[in-house]
Amino acid sequence: MARVYIEELSHHAGDEVTLKGWLAGKRSSGKIHFLQVRDGTGVCQCVASLADLGADRFAAADHMGQETSLEVTGVVREDKRAPGGFELTLKSIEIVSPATDYPITPKDHGVAFLLDNRHLWIRSSRQHAILRVRSEVESACRDFFHERGFVLFDAPILTPTSCEGTTNLFELDYFGERKAYLTQSGQLYAEAGALAFGKVYCFGPTFRAEKSKTRRHLTEFWMVEPEVAYCDLDGDMELAEQFVSYIVGRVLERRGAELKTLERDTTKLQSAAQLPYPRISYDEAIERLKKKGVAVNWGDDFGGDEETALSEEFDRPVMVHRYPTACKA
Repeated sequence: MARVYIEELSHHAGDEVTLKGWLAGKRSSGKIHFLQVRDGTGVCQCVASLADLGADRFAAADHMGQETSLEVTGVVREDKRAPGGFELTLKSIEIVSPATDYPITPKDHGVAFLLDNRHLWIRSSRQHAILRVRSEVESACRDFFHERGFVLFDAPILTPTSCEGTTNLFELDYFGERKAYLTQSGQLYAEAGALAFGKVYCFGPTFRAEKSKTRRHLTEFWMVEPEVAYCDLDGDMELAEQFVSYIVGRVLERRGAELKTLERDTTKLQSAAQLPYPRISYDEAIERLKKKGVAVNWGDDFGGDEETALSEEFDRPVMVHRYPTACKA
């Protein structure tokens, strides 16, 4: 039988196919077992009956543990009640490797326990959805720049100096010869690349040695950094809004099921996919904040509170431009 992935089942209605995956869950009415099989692309309900499987395989299906590795073969049937709108009427089932005492069950677990079992936690529906969305975002980042003629310019992760502040670097010994640091940014390399290729972008891991506990600080993250020669401020803002709109639109288009799993209200995302974005000057931003009662003076930089207050006035991302050089070099 043809091996297919669960996300492809809509193209195989009426066909006999084979799925290879893992048992996510099961329930039984006695004469029929309903097996929830996942393969990384989705979850499919597989209907197993005694008449179709025979006594031995039917009994084996009833005693499989969660996350048992298995191959199932059956006929694809459309059923709007089933996950994904399609289910499999089984003709055979083969256990590749049984699983027993799987530690993550449908009950509340503490965060510490789940982090200790992170390699298994990523199989759960919420973590799985988060990582699928992240994968789509990364793919969309690359596609956006490639479609616009940018050259990927890979910067080194080990660097000889800082490109920003020198206080938030992870330092290491470089073969006893000198000090080296984990990169804070690929910007300095991308700037040189832009003068050779015109349009380049870096996309890779960056590190900040800031010991903090806020939603706006990360020790390690992946950063996208485009650099364009002969680009003015308006061109920069246009590129930024096109980039964000493209990413959001792509995720809405291709990862709707995952957003639903995450119970994400997509209303704001749908607005963020629409262009143009509002643009206000720093002077106008100061006026808006003062009218809202925010204690801010001209020349101050904006922190999280000020950014939140400004964002609340718009239904999509807003760009603030022309900061004083004293607070934005």
